[in-house]
Amino acid sequence: MAGSAPPHSATGRTLLALLLVPALALGGCEWRTKTKAKAVEARPVRTVTAVKGGTGETVVLTGQISAENEASLSFRIGGRIIERLGNVGDRVEPDQVLAKLDPQNELNGLRSAQAALSAAEGRVVETTNAFDRQKTLLPQGFTTQALYDQAQQALRTARSQLDNAEAQLHIAKDRVGYTQLKSGVSGAITARTAEAGEVVQPGQTIFQVARQDGRDAVFDVPAQVLRSAPSDPKVVVSLTDDPSITAVGRVRQVDPQADPITRTFRVRVGLIDPPPAMFLGATVKGRMELEAAPGITLPATALTRINGQPAVWLVDPKDMTVSLHNVEIGRFDPASVLVARGLEGGEVVVTAGVQALHPGQKVRLLGAAP
Repeated sequence: MAGSAPPHSATGRTLLALLLVPALALGGCEWRTKTKAKAVEARPVRTVTAVKGGTGETVVLTGQISAENEASLSFRIGGRIIERLGNVGDRVEPDQVLAKLDPQNELNGLRSAQAALSAAEGRVVETTNAFDRQKTLLPQGFTTQALYDQAQQALRTARSQLDNAEAQLHIAKDRVGYTQLKSGVSGAITARTAEAGEVVQPGQTIFQVARQDGRDAVFDVPAQVLRSAPSDPKVVVSLTDDPSITAVGRVRQVDPQADPITRTFRVRVGLIDPPPAMFLGATVKGRMELEAAPGITLPATALTRINGQPAVWLVDPKDMTVSLHNVEIGRFDPASVLVARGLEGGEVVVTAGVQALHPGQKVRLLGAAP
């Protein structure tokens, strides 16, 4: 028939429609995927605003109470200890006998010195009489000048020997006295290193005595804290088992060399009017305010690394993207870091989620509108 559609035209349109449906479906899926990716591109992070100017920090260290001055008591001669009269914890006074050595050898030496002194005194008497005779006979011509000079020299020698014998007697008496170990100070015995029956050497420590003239709080301080401490810090010391018992002290002594194992420095803090409850050996805590250091304090979680150097993530408030920025750390502890250089103040620093970021990534501040 003239003017009628070709018989295959309807079939062609049907096939075209069937081909367009999957294409449209595929395009819709791709559009939804791109939209979803764009929606999750902004990663949520927590931030702080960098504020210029560091603040003072409180440092708390644990130590113990020690005597301000301690004396090591030892025998001045060697020998065998026959008696020990002092014990750890005993109160001692000056001239109190704490231990004794076997004095037999020293007593024998004393008797020998006394005998030598008697012989020297007899020699002086003999030579004095001989000199007096020569002195009388010489003007009368009954002796010679040589015999007179000989008698005079013998007298001088005898007197010198007498002086030596007297000195040896004093030494012998002192050695007998050295067989008794006496306390030269008032205080308390804190250590004992020898027992009766032991043979000790001269100068070997037998007792350690803490004097009563003061108390120190002793701490092992890291070098980092020493560098940050003020020139004359005030330290508040309190008992660990009773924090209400406190005393104020000043740094009295800092060891010039660090401990080879702990790499810390021994610091002695002199206590001002310590309470009686702060007895020797008590465990205490010392609190000290460090000087305010210039810089910016940030949470430790903000710190990361780039090329082996410390760095932080900064947020650009215009396009909300992040970038890495190197910084120089002045001081750090488990909770915070002090940035000495690299930040000027006012920067927005990421403090949480730093491990999942990459340069140029868009972020969303937690608490802000998405």
